[in-house]
Amino acid sequence: MQRFDEGDRVRVDIPDKNDPDYDRWSGVEGTIVNVRRDDAGRETGDERDNIEYRVENKEGESMWFRWRDLRPASAGKR
Repeated sequence: MQRFDEGDRVRVDIPDKNDPDYDRWSGVEGTIVNVRRDDAGRETGDERDNIEYRVENKEGESMWFRWRDLRPASAGKR
């Protein structure tokens, strides 16, 4: 089940403060610029983990995230 589509505005919400990307990305809003599938769900037992979302921030930096680290942003689609 794909939660977001390209063009959706999202907020990165990394719950683990020990995550190396927490300080840089948690709380940042951006746009989904790419969606790809893999087989990570086979390892986790959760098919939602088969989807990764590339988020680009307003500075043009981007990074891949799983569904659990993303929330809809207040602005919706760009």
